[in-house]
This record gives sequence, C-alpha cells and structure tokens, in this order.
Amino acid sequence: ALVTSGAFGTFQAFSLFVKAKEVPATARCPAGGEGVRWRCCRQAFEELSGIHRHVALQHARDIGQQAAAEGNPSSGPAPAGKADGLNGHSLSSPEISCMLPDISHVSYAELTSKVGEVLLYYCYCEVKDPEKLCAWQKALCQHLHLTGKVRVASEGINGTVGGSKVATNLYIEVMLSQPLFRDILCQEDFKSSAGGAHCFPDLRVGVFKEIVPMGIDPKIVSYKETGIHLSPQEFHREVEQYLSQASKGQNDTILLDCRNFYESKIGHFQGCLAPDIRKFSYFPSYIDENLELFKDKRVLMYCTGGIRCERGSAYLRSKAVCREVYQLKGGIHKYLEEFPDGFYRGKLFVFDDRYTICSNEDIISACRYCGILWDQYKLCSSQHCRQLVLTCPSCRNKGLTACCPVCQEKELKVTSRASRQALKEECECTRRRPRVPIEHVSQRMLDTAK
Repeated sequence: ALVTSGAFGTFQAFSLFVKAKEVPATARCPAGGEGVRWRCCRQAFEELSGIHRHVALQHARDIGQQAAAEGNPSSGPAPAGKADGLNGHSLSSPEISCMLPDISHVSYAELTSKVGEVLLYYCYCEVKDPEKLCAWQKALCQHLHLTGKVRVASEGINGTVGGSKVATNLYIEVMLSQPLFRDILCQEDFKSSAGGAHCFPDLRVGVFKEIVPMGIDPKIVSYKETGIHLSPQEFHREVEQYLSQASKGQNDTILLDCRNFYESKIGHFQGCLAPDIRKFSYFPSYIDENLELFKDKRVLMYCTGGIRCERGSAYLRSKAVCREVYQLKGGIHKYLEEFPDGFYRGKLFVFDDRYTICSNEDIISACRYCGILWDQYKLCSSQHCRQLVLTCPSCRNKGLTACCPVCQEKELKVTSRASRQALKEECECTRRRPRVPIEHVSQRMLDTAK
C-alpha cells in the first residue's frame, strides 16, 4: 500500500485499485539523478505530492470500499458531509463532481504532444464551494498535462489552458459533463487557437473574488444584469450599419472596445472607441468620467472572448444613461472564426507567450522607434519595467529594446553593473499616461470610421 498524507487527507491506497509503483531514478532519467518516479493508471508522477493528489481524486472511493472489505473501519468511507480527501471537502457533493477522465487508452506521447491548441472559456454560475472547484481544476489540468491560468470565484470560472489536442478534447468533455456547468456551458463556449502547453510558463489555478478583475464586488454589479448578447453575424450587421451611419455624420451608436490600450493598439474594429486604459479595473472609472458621452446612445461592446463585456455591460447598464447596450457573444475570438476578413483589422492580442493571433494581413500599429508598420510585441528589456513594446528587428539590432527612452537609459545603467537586480517600478511612459482619459469623441471616431 502507498500511504498518502498532507493537504488531501490521510488514507491508504491499496495496490488492488491503485497499482502504483516506485521506479528507480535511473529508469526515470538515463542521465542519472536522485529520487523516484511514481506510476499509476499509466501516468508518471515526478513528486509524491502528484501521486497523492491523483490517488485522492481518482481512487478515494475504491480505497474506502477496499478498506471496508478488509474490515478496517478507520480507513473506510468518510461519513456523509465529512472530508474524504480533497482539502476537507466532500467528494459526494452533488454540486461538483471531482472525478478525472480515464486516459488509459491514450499514450503519453499523444497526451503531451507539443502540437495542440489553446482553449479560452468562461462560465458565470453560482459556485457554492470555490475552493473545492479550484482543487479539482488543478488536479484535472495536471492529470491532462495542461498549462495555463484558471480563475475560480463564487460567480463562476474563467480559464485559458494549453495542451495537446487529445488533452484539450478530454478537458472540454469533462467540463461539459460537470454537473455544475452542464446546463450552462456548451461546446461553442470554448474558443480554440493553434498552440499548446508551451504557450504558458506553468499552470496557475486560484480562487479570486472576481473571475475577471474589474474591481467591483460581484454582489454590487452582477453578471446577471448584462447587456443583450449578439451573435457574430448579428454584431457584424450592426457594425456595418454603424459604419454606414458614421460616414454620413450620424452618431447615435458607440462601438466600444472594452480591452486595454496595448490590445486595441494592434487590432480593433473599424470606427471603434478604444479607451486608453492600462487595466480593466480602470474601466468603471472610465465610464464614470465619460458618462455624458454614453447618454441616450446605443452601445455595441466587444472584448477578446466576451467575459469582460459581461461585467462591463452590466456596469454601464447600472448607470441608466444608455438607450441600449449590446455585446458581442464569444468576443473577437468567435467573430474572427466567422469573419476573418471582416470589420476587425489587425492582430488579436492574447494573454500567453504567443501575444497575438493572426486572422488577416493588416498591420495597424507601428514600431516605437522608427515608425514602420509593426505589431509583434516583445517585453521591455529593462529589468525594472518589463512592459510590452513594439520595436522592429532593425531597431532591436540597434539596441532599442525598451518601451521608452527612460527605460532604455536605465537598462544601460543596469547592464553596466556587475549585479543585475530587478526592481519593478512604474515606467515613465505609464506615469505620463492619464489613468482614466477624458474623451472628446465624435470627430476621432468619425475619422476612423471613414
């Protein structure tokens, strides 16, 4: 028997069910090394914590049944409502099913293939036990060798994960069969793009107050008060009509980009109003400061995958100044699947190591230094900053790799020292940008539309 303990409880995993075994380090790594590798259900685990988690989630019931058959009441099934192996939460809860998919029919190579995809999804729903959902999500992603970021809250779940095609298909299948999401989440809610586990440095799963950080308590502004959802086809027709009216000098509609400035800078809908804000948590203040702008207007909102519009439109509606508030269902991601050469021009910014997804050939942004057309982001080279910067290969070869002259100067000073201590601080170009811009709208929007 393998004895597991720690955060996932203490119990015995009998070999009849677990079939876990210890493999010498030399078998694990031909180059040598210390330690052991654990195997169970045709999976390999580098650390004991991994096998502990697997056993707790996958074999808890088997262990309890085996213990009862052996006449060992101390290791038998937990009483109703008591902890049975998942951070003190009951696995028998009807709200969240914590079982993991069977991968015995999948080879390790198929499961860990670098050729795969990145999934983007969210689901607003009432989660009674976010900690339990978080623990299950972490175990599920590790089970399928997925990397990425998953945010869990009492208001739902928001995730972007990468892995092999086999792994992402299994992930979707499990999510759709999860009782908590079964009647809310559907196949089309998962947005996919070419990528894989290599698109993220690691896996981060956590519990937060909001599944998208707007900075407003979900109890005050709820996703239940969201705007009217438009399909990509409906949104396309609305934008077409808006651009036609704008070209004639009519402006009863605002096409609003809910993303940050560095996202809209490299790609956006024609004729949009793109706030020059650095974080989505600034969006409520932006609305408050520019409330007169939205008075009696029809507002068409969009973002990357739709999630920011859920809370953003709810906040705008709570101000009771707009005539109507609409939002693009599935975000730009879904729109580009239907209209790759539509009214959205440029790249789509994504929050992983790829930075962008390409759907058309347009380049709408420029190099920070020489001004030629360029839309490939790199991190600012200054160790104290690390913001995103658009600098073309020619300028990079000249050493122009920082986001602004101040950062460039600091980088030169840092590299001249023996010790390169990274001290993160606010960049000069960020300090000079107004936190919440005041819009003087119409002409800029009309010019863009034309």
